Amino acid sequence: MIPYGKHEITNEDLDSVIDALKSDFITQGPLVPKFEDMISRYVEAPYCTSTSNGTAALHISCLALGLEQGDLLWTSPISFVASANCGLYCGADVDFVDIDERTWNISINALKKKLHQAETDNRLPKILIAVHFCGLSSEMEEIHELSREYGFKVIEDAAHAIGGSYKNQKIGTCNYSDITIFSFHPVKNLTTGEGGIAVTKDESIHQSLKNLASHGIIKDKDMLPKDSMPWYYEQQSLGFNYRLCDFQAALGISQLKRLDKYINKREEIAGIYDENIDSDKYSLQQVPPYSSSGRHIYVVRTKNNNRDKLFNFLIENGVAPMLHYIPIYRQPLYKKKEYNLSDFPQSENYFKEAITIPLYPSLENSQQERVIELLNNY
Repeated sequence: MIPYGKHEITNEDLDSVIDALKSDFITQGPLVPKFEDMISRYVEAPYCTSTSNGTAALHISCLALGLEQGDLLWTSPISFVASANCGLYCGADVDFVDIDERTWNISINALKKKLHQAETDNRLPKILIAVHFCGLSSEMEEIHELSREYGFKVIEDAAHAIGGSYKNQKIGTCNYSDITIFSFHPVKNLTTGEGGIAVTKDESIHQSLKNLASHGIIKDKDMLPKDSMPWYYEQQSLGFNYRLCDFQAALGISQLKRLDKYINKREEIAGIYDENIDSDKYSLQQVPPYSSSGRHIYVVRTKNNNRDKLFNFLIENGVAPMLHYIPIYRQPLYKKKEYNLSDFPQSENYFKEAITIPLYPSLENSQQERVIELLNNY
């Protein structure tokens, strides 16, 4: 069976993890800050906070930006539930912005319309989470301009997108956002097993993220009373145990050395799909010329309203596709809010048509040819 995604662990990765396990530190050692520094330099953002997973990074990012009960968080409905759940964790209400029919990210026109109405209703969001679906950046410059006009904060959910770029800048520079988060789940472009990271250009936000990820406990002497003993620490706020451990960081450090190679291979595979999938039967995500996608996943949309039949057909012929994603507002937890499906026409169309096909660096040419043959001949 050809899976839709697959991680790769090399001997170098194994050696790095074994060395970490044999060291004096399994957790809270030197490899975590080293990994954070390497990510910081890779995405060209000065501050990084590693976390136990991408969801934890989203949660503490919302808290660091002051999201609380009674506030409103907006995001894309075409994402994993974590993009919305982080708002619920903070006691906030969650609403959604419909997607663009070409990029499948948040529609700028839909966002403008929703913001205008929200201003009239005195119900503007405190935070917008812009999801970079498949690894393609949202239209961040326009989102940034709207955030300044309407006064909301911006988090980039780049769980799919490390290695991608937007307007000649690495995704994660935070030039158009307050915080960017990445996920290092096994099927992502870079893995630490489970893991995530939050990057920012703002030192005060960074300090909040650091505190929140480690119980809210302060050990930095510059932030403690003068003449404190070496053992002294203070819990100054309520935080969480969201830390990454050292052997996970060791795996991340090893994988990061190959990230650009992985991205190039993903681009190569995606290019072959772009050129060979029958455009009369399927529509593909449109990547603007000023962006490069991280190519975490590859989604096609059927034009014949036969997605479920196609899904079963691929499985019967040795290909394991996936669906990314059921719109979040359709989940039972969110149905309680009674969202109006007519507010999300593009998301509803996407949901009826989308299917994720195999894309990962070790995908063999013969396997990709088989996937294309099955799609085009179905």
